[in-house]
Amino acid sequence: MYLTSVILICALLALLFLALSISAWKRVHVFRGSAHFLFAVVFALAATAIGLLGGTLLTYERLTHEQPVVEVAMKRLGDRHFQVRLTYPTARPQDFELLGDEWQIDARLLKWKGLAALLGFDTVYRLERIGGRYTDIAQEKTAPRTVHALNAPDTVDLWELARRGKDWAPFIDALYGSATYVPMADGAVYQVVVSPAGVMARPLNQAAKQSVGGWK
Repeated sequence: MYLTSVILICALLALLFLALSISAWKRVHVFRGSAHFLFAVVFALAATAIGLLGGTLLTYERLTHEQPVVEVAMKRLGDRHFQVRLTYPTARPQDFELLGDEWQIDARLLKWKGLAALLGFDTVYRLERIGGRYTDIAQEKTAPRTVHALNAPDTVDLWELARRGKDWAPFIDALYGSATYVPMADGAVYQVVVSPAGVMARPLNQAAKQSVGGWK
């Protein structure tokens, strides 16, 4: 809402200065017209940049408390080879194949402070990837790896911009990744929850509980 308001204001100012520049040029006030046109370009670029960043931010979900984000169900296809179905509360399921002993899901979290917090910007998160991993470190280095993106690439990577520009972005309180990993087992179903503290997976059925209970 706030980003939309800023975009509209910048766009209206761009149109206003464009109209002023055309009017000045018609009266042969070249310098004044050029100055107004420059301001029009600046506000138009600002509206475009904020729009692109806002579009990226919309791919993140609001996070005000611990909440379930996805269920992960597993089916064994072979030795250390599993089919995994991700079922979201509001999105279509996703199916992947993973290799290894355990599965890991990663997320990005972004917290706000200062004026951004006062304006109502909540902590936001976005699931990034799911992958298989091996318990044995030697196998982790040499065995086949599987990893899958859970979101399409951003046109403008707000995360990377924020990481590089932390010195000039005082409204960002914390910018960090979080991950959780648990064993894979045939028929196991887990629930992934996200809180401001990070990501956690909970077993939902007996197969998952037995797998986690016997995990060493």
